[in-house]
Amino acid sequence: MGVLNSMFRIGFGYDAHRLVEGERLILGGVEIDHPWGLEGHSDADILVHAVMDAILGAMGLGDIGLHFPDTDPAYKGASSLSLLEKVSERMKENGFRVNNIDATIVAEGPKLSPFFGSMGDNIARALESSPDRVNIKATTTEGMGPSGRGEGMEAYAVASLVQGS
Repeated sequence: MGVLNSMFRIGFGYDAHRLVEGERLILGGVEIDHPWGLEGHSDADILVHAVMDAILGAMGLGDIGLHFPDTDPAYKGASSLSLLEKVSERMKENGFRVNNIDATIVAEGPKLSPFFGSMGDNIARALESSPDRVNIKATTTEGMGPSGRGEGMEAYAVASLVQGS
């Protein structure tokens, strides 16, 4: 196809956290007003965690637990977007750039679509990419499973990266 110096890589990411009363709900770096939030060592931003895992996976570099372990007090309460910036630095060091990110949040509520633009902008900014390369969407499980019962939320992400010029 004429792109001899490029390599295309795909990674998949997943994260889930328990919903608890009184915690902040942060998704894609956006704080959403809700009585329940996600419990975790960092800010528990499942969307950004799934994106980080997808990018690290595409580069063959493990997962966020390897790079930012929840046993390390340095990451207690950390902003997931700041951790994504570190993943972005690693991506650039390895000669990769984002081709596109596609992510899905699984939750029964609250309604998330009003926040998709801001979430995508935040993720794109942290990755030094264009917002049109980041797609965010949400779905429910129609009441099935832990997310369907409102016990938690999940996020899935696929990242495609291009290496070279």
